[in-house]
Amino acid sequence: MKAPPSVLIVDDDGELRALLRGVLERNGMRVETAASAAEAEKLLSQGRIDLIVLDLMMPNEDGLSFCKRLRTFSAVPVIMLTAIAEDVDRIVGLEIGADDYLAKPFNPRELVARIKAVLRRHAGAGVGDVKRPGAAYRFGMFRLLPDQMTLETETGKQIILTSGEFALLLALVERAPRVLSRETLLDLSRGVNTNPFDRSIDSQISRVRRKLELDPQQPALIKTVRNLGYAFSVLVTREDS
Repeated sequence: MKAPPSVLIVDDDGELRALLRGVLERNGMRVETAASAAEAEKLLSQGRIDLIVLDLMMPNEDGLSFCKRLRTFSAVPVIMLTAIAEDVDRIVGLEIGADDYLAKPFNPRELVARIKAVLRRHAGAGVGDVKRPGAAYRFGMFRLLPDQMTLETETGKQIILTSGEFALLLALVERAPRVLSRETLLDLSRGVNTNPFDRSIDSQISRVRRKLELDPQQPALIKTVRNLGYAFSVLVTREDS
């Protein structure tokens, strides 16, 4: 039997932690809670965590700082919670590696839906309309393995990508050299969380470029097509297992 997903709630509000624990456990999830980034890091070192629900505003180390540091050693999905609904804060959160963003106050059922959507993405399910069971993709010096949610160099070094970054890259690679609009990329990589006015796809593209391109300012892999969107512009070869 498949183990239930393990979710870590990181928030200094004890009442909110207790509320979310109850909601998530009723939806079949295993829940750990932490009141600070330090507590969260300790729990991460002790066992498997499938997703983190992370508050932006916390004493000592805030959520943005912790998420940025987390991304240096882990690709565990992160949904950020904040009382600040400004676009700039949401985009900064996505820039430093969050997979999704939810402004307080929110309906707990929406959080459950977003958690499930991010976990599906992270498991490689529901990403796009092209299914390649057992396939791997080679391009340039990289090899992309959808089944393992892994991107590695030709020397075997793994490149850490968030689930959102991986889904975005996979959508571009599978459809190369087609030009994909921002709306299409949002739909393929984020599914139910799509907002037709969301410009966060540009932030995700920038993050992926910084991890893959030799010169992110002069990208050779992911090209911007003015007024249309983005295209993967190098030769992609597919390997079937």
